[in-house]
Amino acid sequence: MKRAVLSVERPVISVSTLTGDKVRNDQNEDLGKIHDLMIDVEHGRIAYAVLSFGGIMGMGDKLFAIPWSSLRVDRENECMVLDVPKERLEAAPGFSKDDWPDMADFRWGGSIYEYYEQEPYWTVGEGPRRRAS
Repeated sequence: MKRAVLSVERPVISVSTLTGDKVRNDQNEDLGKIHDLMIDVEHGRIAYAVLSFGGIMGMGDKLFAIPWSSLRVDRENECMVLDVPKERLEAAPGFSKDDWPDMADFRWGGSIYEYYEQEPYWTVGEGPRRRAS
């Protein structure tokens, strides 16, 4: 069965449709696959795509939080594109499947957005809403 791809006719799709999709760069190098998407439920935004890269057959993969704004859809090739050289991704801050960072920490998130040269979505507009303690 063919997977649904973002298109003009289908600008909204399920997370499960994107999970497992290939990620390539502009040089057509394989950068891994979408492992998961992290949703900021307070802002109604995709905060990060979690990219799985390296390893063999899923073993030893390193995970990377990629700002959603760093990715674009390549409808023709049915993949996502991250415009970074493979070497830059290999040097990026990452984590293991057993030791995830606190993705709600705006300081940590700010460093990730800065690495990928993106403006953190929570600094645009009204900014983050803090939960009451």
